Amino acid sequence: MNLLSLSNDVQESINPAINNLGIREQYRDRYWLKQDPIHEDRLLWRAQSFRHIVHLLPGQTVLELGCGRGLFTQQLLRVSRGENPITIVTFNPTGERPENLPSLVQFVNATNQPEAQGMQQFDFIIAMDLLDADNCGWFLQNVYELLKPGGQILFYESNPWNLVLKLRRLITSFFGQKDPRHLLSRPKLYELVSELGFIRVFAVFNDFVYAPLNRPLIWLLRNLSILLENTPVFQTLAGAILLHAQKPPRLAERLTNSLCEHKQLYKSVSVVIPCHNEEMNITPLITRLKELYGDYIYEIIPVDDNSKDRTGEILLKLADSDLTIRPVFRTPPNGVGRAIADGYRAATGEYVLSMDCDFQHLLPELRDLFDAAAEGYDVAVGSRFSRHSVLLNYPIQKIVMNRGFHLLARILFLNPNIRDLTNNLKLMRRTVVENLKLTQPGFAINAETGLQPLLMGYSVKEVPISWINRTPDMGVSSFRLVKVGGGYWQVLLRLWLKRVFKTRR
Repeated sequence: MNLLSLSNDVQESINPAINNLGIREQYRDRYWLKQDPIHEDRLLWRAQSFRHIVHLLPGQTVLELGCGRGLFTQQLLRVSRGENPITIVTFNPTGERPENLPSLVQFVNATNQPEAQGMQQFDFIIAMDLLDADNCGWFLQNVYELLKPGGQILFYESNPWNLVLKLRRLITSFFGQKDPRHLLSRPKLYELVSELGFIRVFAVFNDFVYAPLNRPLIWLLRNLSILLENTPVFQTLAGAILLHAQKPPRLAERLTNSLCEHKQLYKSVSVVIPCHNEEMNITPLITRLKELYGDYIYEIIPVDDNSKDRTGEILLKLADSDLTIRPVFRTPPNGVGRAIADGYRAATGEYVLSMDCDFQHLLPELRDLFDAAAEGYDVAVGSRFSRHSVLLNYPIQKIVMNRGFHLLARILFLNPNIRDLTNNLKLMRRTVVENLKLTQPGFAINAETGLQPLLMGYSVKEVPISWINRTPDMGVSSFRLVKVGGGYWQVLLRLWLKRVFKTRR
């Protein structure tokens, strides 16, 4: 049974389910338009989240179920740059194609589709507020069939544990306006999706920026939302549940089309990658880098920081087969800060991109950094805490330390635009790199490479990225909060003293 191919007799047999979806779709749109003063911002965040979580590439197909008036479709088109074929489906019997949509978007009304279209399948399916206790089994089974092997789903569902929702339901029921939805809890959503054969399932609480908040409060609460979404106990009160799952197999067919579109960046980028015991990650990372950004790359400089595994051996083999791979082999003492500094010294490209070895999943998002460089920015930083970043399952201790560090930096340097400059994902002009004064042997070097360009007057742009906590196949982080935290505060103090007292050290 296919949601996109409903013959008349099939429609009759499932009309109650289709009608239920139509009711949910209309109820949701009315809420957005009448009770959510920030629905455009919210839908943009969700579109960005979708793009980051699935790492959307040009040409991949997207199915939006329950499109309604096309409010989310507009934001989906915006973040996908118009490069992805999109099919939108309404379950409203009177629903018509939303206005001002390009021909790239195919519209289907599931209640009056006259003939079968075959089993067209999609790379990604996204839906909002459609899963209901009365129809979720049938609905999810159809979704599973509409996915290509390796395809992914991303659903946003209202959280029945949300206190504001419970209060609103109590008030509206008193006036005879009952909420027609039968919402599912996070454990129930996870259980249902897992039973159907999906893999890589996660259901996380999401979004504390919801009505009755007004627009002036949005930016303050957006920052707080990131903290609360990752705080045990408090996270259960979020406004929504974000549900992700993948149809087997785990390794989907991988697109290899180039993402290089700025000719002024061709053969201009040196990629610096610190490596310590990264035999699992280094080959797929370099291979994927060259597939997506080969036209930009002038050289790749993996810096082996005295690895104890086969990392060094693998780097030598890679260098023998590709002259653009120019590894650096360090001698003790170890330290990621020392490795990055050595890689910077070896770089000769017009731009220097620094990244960690386990950033392979972030590679499609590098495109935004290159866009910033093409716009003329001296530095582009991958930000985990920008307005449109995605941060899931991130340790609350790291969030508190990160936000405390950046809050103090904003106060000390009187710059309200500092959000997240301490990530190693950075693209800088080599002239910027040559003027850096790097002193930190460990992770705190990321604070130096983030703050120093800003204080020297270079133009810096923070680009939103996704950050979903490590999975077992990505190795184990060597980051230790207590061990390295002192270096960050030391960097902050030194730079502040230098700025205020013009000290040489």
